[in-house]
Amino acid sequence: MTDVADSPRPQPGVVASVVRGRVTLWTAFVAVHFWLGMLALYGPGQPLGDVTLVYKTWTEQAVLRDYWVGVHGPWVYPVVAIVPMLASFALGPALYASSWLSIVMLLDAVGFATIVGWFTSRDRAGVAWWWLAFLLLLGPVSVGRIDSITVPLAIVGVLLLATRPVAAAVVLSTATWIKVWPAALLAAVVVTHRGRREIVLAAAATSSVIVASALALGSGANVFSFVTEQTGRGLQVEAPVSTVWLWRAFAGEPGTYIYYDPDILTYQVRGAGVDVAAAVMTPVLAIAALAVVGLGVWATARGARSTELLPPLAVALVTTLIAVNKVGSPQFAMWLAVPVVLGLASSAADRARRFALPAVLVLVLAALTQAIYPYLYDELLALNPVLLVVISLRNSLLFVLLGWGVYSVVVVGRSTTSTGDNGRVRDPVPAEARSSSPSQRGGAPSSRHAKD
Repeated sequence: MTDVADSPRPQPGVVASVVRGRVTLWTAFVAVHFWLGMLALYGPGQPLGDVTLVYKTWTEQAVLRDYWVGVHGPWVYPVVAIVPMLASFALGPALYASSWLSIVMLLDAVGFATIVGWFTSRDRAGVAWWWLAFLLLLGPVSVGRIDSITVPLAIVGVLLLATRPVAAAVVLSTATWIKVWPAALLAAVVVTHRGRREIVLAAAATSSVIVASALALGSGANVFSFVTEQTGRGLQVEAPVSTVWLWRAFAGEPGTYIYYDPDILTYQVRGAGVDVAAAVMTPVLAIAALAVVGLGVWATARGARSTELLPPLAVALVTTLIAVNKVGSPQFAMWLAVPVVLGLASSAADRARRFALPAVLVLVLAALTQAIYPYLYDELLALNPVLLVVISLRNSLLFVLLGWGVYSVVVVGRSTTSTGDNGRVRDPVPAEARSSSPSQRGGAPSSRHAKD
């Protein structure tokens, strides 16, 4: 992040002022969520299938039969995931879907307000527009999964790091106990942040409260069942590793085909070598994630500044969880929005341009994901060659994004020495926006924001 701008930013024109204005941004936010809600409720392909058929069933078991997943029996999700599912039942089963969408929109509004600034201008209109574009390109799955709850929480968490690291750790830890993936963001923060001790303590305290609460309700070992519930599954159709078997099935290789697993409630691939691949993918994922973390530790030891290192390290870690995984659900693409939002928000103008490549790649990945799911998913299952090309391209781009993240971490590490800023996290606002006056920026007054 640059220190002080050499010259004031030119005053924006009328069109730019309107585009960057709060009224325009919030109007667009409402319009995007209205469109996504309509697609989710009435679009083809059952985009709300998980919500209305699975989450609702789990909720009814809890409310009507006093059987709580994650407490009375093992569950694929961490125990806090039941909270938004229960909240969606507040107005009754008939309104479960619309209640779910309303909760997602409210949480997204909190994330959006954190991006653009709650009470003062943050000069993040470009970041806000990027996130809206991402949601549109990803489609109804962006509001129709449990991941839809964790993404806005994770956005709030990473943007709180500069000023309230303890609160950020609490938010990210809570999100992790809804769906595990934000643990990658926490790992990146612990590696890069100067105040890692207080972050670790806050995360541990939050997790302890959650575990203790579950144990008090009688969960026993079920509170940790999400760790083992996924390990025995096969290769999901959309997972990058499954791509080779999709093409083998298309080529008519004997014994290679797609089947539905009623226990996991998803489609998987069968064929020679699948069992071996499924068995090794979990340890391979763990090794890959540890390797990326080790790279981040190396860069931090060389004095890399957190504002330079954290965004690409977060990109690399989150993408690893998707690219090197035997599960490839379309909602995983949602996770990629968080490190990109962080990177765009924490970069000064010159570095934001360098973060344009992952921003564009993630938008393309979102669009390709929507092309596959939910509208044409049946065509993929039927091994339509066009859909096979689309999913092959999408899965290949995941490795391109992963390569960018790893390369960027290496570049940051090599370009620094042991005399860096010791991992200090700075306010994710461009220096020009902090140093110039309100009149020079052509916007509302903006207060100076504290560092760390």
